[in-house]
Amino acid sequence: MMRYFLVSMAALVFAACSHTGEKTVRIAMETSQGMIVLALYPDRAPITVTNFLRYVDEGHYSGAHYYRTTRPDNDPMIVVIQGGLWAPFNEDGDEDFTAPLAPIAHETTEATGLTHVDGVISMARVEPGTASSEFFITIGDNHPLDFGGARNPDGQGFAVFGKIVEGMDVVRTINAAPTREGEGFAGQLLAAPVAILSVTQE
Repeated sequence: MMRYFLVSMAALVFAACSHTGEKTVRIAMETSQGMIVLALYPDRAPITVTNFLRYVDEGHYSGAHYYRTTRPDNDPMIVVIQGGLWAPFNEDGDEDFTAPLAPIAHETTEATGLTHVDGVISMARVEPGTASSEFFITIGDNHPLDFGGARNPDGQGFAVFGKIVEGMDVVRTINAAPTREGEGFAGQLLAAPVAILSVTQE
């Protein structure tokens, strides 16, 4: 079973990526709670951005969900929402989930210079090099998710690759939504998963 948790499963993200002339790719993510717009950083995290854009361009994220939220009442270390193609809310828990595309090499925050600050998007993973379709968005600074941070015992952190530029109100609404119990998730699964209706490049 491939279990995608942010190390119970982590979060990630970007430091100040507003360098002059730095390339960005804008992504519009329409959810059942509203629109989220992302700026991705292919110059900083080329492997991770290429992977995410392939999922977008091939339509894999249309019909995906946000299904997990962590916050002080259910996690003492990080505040994130997690989404993707895995469906732990299904009756069988989606135990046989396999991502449609191969996993990618891990781009650490040490290598990219991006850190897990408020509103970044990062890749969920188990071991380094296992990230594929699952991602998370941070609320507030979450530096335990960075390289060398305490969230993951291997010390490699998670791979930040972009930042929310519109729609943090939507992210916070999802983060605050009611949760239920789930095996291995201690009250972190959303009682009503939030549908990702479409994801497109702007």
